Formats: sequence, C-alpha cells, structure tokens
Amino acid sequence: MKSNWTIGIIGGSGLYQLDALEDTQWIKVETPWGDPSDEILCGRIGGVNVRFLPRHGRGHHIAPSQVNSRANVDALKRAGCTDLLAISSVGSLREDLPPGHFVVVDQFIDWTRNRTSSFFGTGMVAHVSMAEPVCERMAGMAAAAVVAAGGEAKVGGTYLAMEGPQFSTRAESHLYRSWGADVIGMTAMPEAKLAREAELPYALIGMVTDYDCWREDAAFVEVSEVIAQMKVNGDIARKAVEAFVGGLPEKRAASPLDTVLDHALITAPDARDRSLLAKLDAVAGRVLR
Repeated sequence: MKSNWTIGIIGGSGLYQLDALEDTQWIKVETPWGDPSDEILCGRIGGVNVRFLPRHGRGHHIAPSQVNSRANVDALKRAGCTDLLAISSVGSLREDLPPGHFVVVDQFIDWTRNRTSSFFGTGMVAHVSMAEPVCERMAGMAAAAVVAAGGEAKVGGTYLAMEGPQFSTRAESHLYRSWGADVIGMTAMPEAKLAREAELPYALIGMVTDYDCWREDAAFVEVSEVIAQMKVNGDIARKAVEAFVGGLPEKRAASPLDTVLDHALITAPDARDRSLLAKLDAVAGRVLR
C-alpha cells in the first residue's frame, strides 16, 4: 500500500463522483472557516487513500462566488491530504484548445473581486510565494494521466479566474486573450493560493467546454452546450483520476511545498492574535506550535 500518499480530489463542474473509489464513506468535517462545500468522500483507489470533495456540492447548488474555499482546503487538510488535484471546467481563449481538450495549467491570473483569499490576516500575517503556483511534480503526473485516459492534454497554460457567475462580455474575452490567458474559469482562485498557504502541493486539470465568446463569427456560450461537453469531459476526467492515483510512486518523496510556511510568517510571536492562531491549527499548526 502506498501509505504516505493521501490525495485530495476537488471535483468541479462535470465531476461530482468517482466510481473507482472503494470502501467509501462520506465524512462531515467541521472547520473554523465555516462549512465546506459538502462532506468528504473518503476511500481508496488501489493502495492509495483518496479524499473527494465536490467543489459546488452534490447537485451543483453552490455558485462560484459562494464556494467557501478556505473551508474546503482546511477540511481536506484535516482529512489527512498530502496533495491536492483539482478538476475544473474552463472556457478556451485559444483556437488550438477546442472543447474536449484538457489543459494542465501552470499559471493563474486572479481577476476575482469578492472572495477572501488568505487564511492569514491581522494578528498573524504571512506571505507565501505564488511565482510558481502549481506543483511541478503533480502537474506532470496529471498530464500523463489525462493521456493515459484517452484525452488530449496541453501541458502548461494560464488560467484567468473571473468572478462570475455571468460569462464574459466579448470585450472582456478579447482583453483576457491580450493578457496571454489560455483558459478562463470561475473557481481556481483563491483555491490555489489557499492550498499553497496550507502547504498542500496543488495541480489543476482544466476541462475545456467552450470557446468563451471571443470568436466574432461564433454563437455565444450557452449553458446547455457547456453541460453536454461537461458530460463527455467528465468521463475522461474520472479515468484520468484513476490513472493519476495508479501512477503515483510507491513512496511519496518530500516536496519543497510541504514547508513553505517556514519562511512566510512575519508577525512577532508576542503580537500574534490567539483567536486567529486557533483557527490556523490545521493549515499552519506545524509552524505555530
């Protein structure tokens, strides 16, 4: 059994369950940041412990701006996760990324406005680097898993995180293209930032559902079309998760992302807010004890 891996899977639009999970049990996890999107489905794939959390909740009832990413990441950390693999439906901002393709992103542009983006704050300030926002090891294994599942994967790409829930205006879509963004979505931020603060190596597989609205001669994005493509993408994504877990090395080697808080805390010990420290017990307890 690959005992020192516990993989957290955050399932986005189109991925609400994992058929390959064995010995499953839904577990309610309480966090000091509020309720996560749902209970966590705990189980195993082969000899690997897996924790699955549907980002929008079962039935997709939580809007992008209302996803409690702090609670989600905290809950997965409390559930013992060592690494996180996120799955998200995205729109394409590039002609060569048609619907049905997958993108293992390596950069983000955070264009959200109404979301709390950190576990830290007044009373316990910390600054983590987001220069390289995903785990290179996880991303490489994720790309290989998509190919093994029969999908076409672009390795590397920039994800523009918008607020939503409305889709882009055409002017916005052209603007994002001019910035060098490859895909657009509504949920990867602040999720990726929070995973970094929680010392959880993170990678994201983007499942392309549509071309956004930048093509002048194409119809606007319709939810019905997105849902139809999501179902096709979801089948490959489930197989990719199974391939990803099955392809993990027998032993999890330490990652430099496991200890990013060692050099991130800046508030002096005698100036720290005890109530905030108590809320940070899961995500930062290693360095605050």
